Amino acid sequence: PSPLRIMAVLWDFITGSAGITPYAGTCLHHLLESLRRVITGFLVASALGVPLGFLTGRSRLFRQMFEPFVHVIRAIPGIGWLPVAIVWFGVGEGNTLFLIALASFFPIYVNTVHGAQEVPELFIRAGQMMGAKGFTLFSTVLFPAAFPQIAVGLRLGLGVAWAYLVLGEVTGVNEGLGAVMTDGRMLGHVDIVLATMIVIAVIGKLTDLLLLVLCRSVSPQMRGG
Repeated sequence: PSPLRIMAVLWDFITGSAGITPYAGTCLHHLLESLRRVITGFLVASALGVPLGFLTGRSRLFRQMFEPFVHVIRAIPGIGWLPVAIVWFGVGEGNTLFLIALASFFPIYVNTVHGAQEVPELFIRAGQMMGAKGFTLFSTVLFPAAFPQIAVGLRLGLGVAWAYLVLGEVTGVNEGLGAVMTDGRMLGHVDIVLATMIVIAVIGKLTDLLLLVLCRSVSPQMRGG
């Protein structure tokens, strides 16, 4: 399809003004379904990756226990988990959320480990000299010092979540942007496939910018865009 055709289908996908394809006017509905899955999987990955990454980065025992295992699992291609996820969770919602959370976990975990390891020892000693210990030391010294690196992992994890959303949604869900891409491919609507890719790219960038704003609210010295 020509660029003009793609733009026309994209506009119709969003507004439903022309009825060019069977998906006219359904963009918002499918987008909200996909956004819900991405956010859910990303939050699960963050809730696991950040604490485990900190423990691994700051504790030799946890590093010896988890680091080799996590990196072995990380070496398995994402597409290799698809048949296993289908067996475990069936075709549909659970399979999609598992793939998103699994894929997002690794960049979040790895960058959190690196950030926790790279906290200068001088910062820790200075905090201890000022009377900080336990959770106070973590919240006032360790976490702020490591957070810029954690934020890198969060942004990478969110980007991976959007990529694996499509992989999950092509395996049996009826709603979502990945499902639209699958239907469009099977029905020969290459134009709606490309239009959906544009929607994913734009929304992926907007969610990344929103995450960056949230990260800068936690750590104002952060840079990037």
